[in-house]
Amino acid sequence: MLEILYRDEYLVAINKPSGLLVHRSPIDRRETEFAVQILRDQIGQFVYPVHRLDKPTSGVLLFALDKESAKLIGEQFRSRESKKSYLAVVRGYIDESGVIEHALSVKLDKIADKDSSNDKEAQEATTHYRRVATVEIPYAVGKYDKTRYSLVSLEPQTGRKHQLRRHMKHISHHILGDTKYGRGEHNKLIREEFNCHRMLLHASSLQIKHPYTNDTLIIKAPLDETFKAIYKFFNWYI
Repeated sequence: MLEILYRDEYLVAINKPSGLLVHRSPIDRRETEFAVQILRDQIGQFVYPVHRLDKPTSGVLLFALDKESAKLIGEQFRSRESKKSYLAVVRGYIDESGVIEHALSVKLDKIADKDSSNDKEAQEATTHYRRVATVEIPYAVGKYDKTRYSLVSLEPQTGRKHQLRRHMKHISHHILGDTKYGRGEHNKLIREEFNCHRMLLHASSLQIKHPYTNDTLIIKAPLDETFKAIYKFFNWYI
């Protein structure tokens, strides 16, 4: 059963678990469960995803319950009227706040995008960030006998593929548990010492305008038990 965060006759939002694909994809043919299918069976209605979360990312995932609502909400995402906030645990002590403006090349998948052109120009991409907490733990990684991490709030202003993960890598504050863009030695540490087998990136809130009432909706998703355990290990009481 998926945790439903919001539901009316037009929209439904869930707290997507880390490790769950939004929909069937040729990228991961071995997967047999998808958020679209599970939610459809759970509420007994067709659902239409209006945005995406990467498979390893958890948090707020919004669906429309009809095609017209999907179109209206989709326009908000395309025009950047929606506001998304994420929480991430990253390596090192990140600055208190900042803006990352770093263009990202178009990422094509060998299977899903095999017919797409490779000569597209890099797309502008902007992320605002704010440090929430820090920790120094007595575990050696590489040449250091202690390791530092930060909890950071991320607000993407654009919606590029893997934007937050790539932007954190760009400023050398890789997201913990990210097996594609992260650092293997830190991923190994959190697996072995803290039993954390997921990427520590969570879509904590989504703000949109309701497509029919024009009311502002702010949908928030609580952390899962693994993320909460990391808070406890690091003595973060936020």
